[in-house]
Amino acid sequence: MLAIVLALASAIGYGGSDFAAGLATRSGSVVPVTLLVSLVSAVIVAAALPFAATPAPSAAALAWGFAAGLGDTLGAFALYLGFRHAAFSVAGPLSAVGAAGFSVLAGLLLGERPNDLALAGIVLALPAIVAVSASAAAADDTVASAAAAGDTVASAAAAGDTPGREDGAGGRPAAGVVLGLVAGACFALLFIGLDRAGSHSGLWPVAAATAGELVAALGAVLVTRSLRLPGTRPRLLAALAGAIGSAATILFFFATHQGFLAVTAVLTSLYPAVTILLARVLLGERLTGLRLGGLVLAGACVALIALGGAS
Repeated sequence: MLAIVLALASAIGYGGSDFAAGLATRSGSVVPVTLLVSLVSAVIVAAALPFAATPAPSAAALAWGFAAGLGDTLGAFALYLGFRHAAFSVAGPLSAVGAAGFSVLAGLLLGERPNDLALAGIVLALPAIVAVSASAAAADDTVASAAAAGDTVASAAAAGDTPGREDGAGGRPAAGVVLGLVAGACFALLFIGLDRAGSHSGLWPVAAATAGELVAALGAVLVTRSLRLPGTRPRLLAALAGAIGSAATILFFFATHQGFLAVTAVLTSLYPAVTILLARVLLGERLTGLRLGGLVLAGACVALIALGGAS
């Protein structure tokens, strides 16, 4: 049950982080905002590290953590490129479902066997993720949906500034499908990497993940030569996104070592629902039937997984 609570808390964190980062990119370009998010995330994790660190983390744990961080940021940029070629409602949901689906597959291949109730909740979660992601992505004034959890997930939410709105997509839906699946695989690498890093190295794997995020973000800066810092408000929003996103990553890291990866990754991948609720409350964004249906399905899948975990 603790794993379920931590995973849901992580989803809330990623959803809030995405909301803040999406707002930041409305008046600041994607690459600098992503870099600021990564920098703040690294500072937060470094501050928390002494409270939950082991003297000598294993090389494997650090490697898995670093790979997880690379997957997070690379997945975000794959998603941005997907938005250039196809509508948000193509690449966005595929990345979210891909992150959950690839993580579930990895968990099953690694020998995880959730009970029938939990498996039913996992299956029900996939259409729920599609509904909340597609509806969030299709709205003109949405804050952006990535697919769990960015930092999940916060970097992925920077898609709010990409030229991929439905009226500006490049008209190559096949490329959008491929890139959406690539993004999902990269986001799944974040979940799988933190899970495989193990629970005996304290927060060192999370620190390695933030290092991987920074390396990828700095690489993007060098390639695009885009280092024009946004204004004060976007900087504050980016800082907030980084702080919340780093907390979400830490929560997921602990969740995945308290329960099955197949369960925690799916629950965390529901974070677009949080972004939608924040957009409704703070921006007055309309809740469509698809959104409401996705939220209801999300609640049902959480209930099933919780009952399965308690049985």
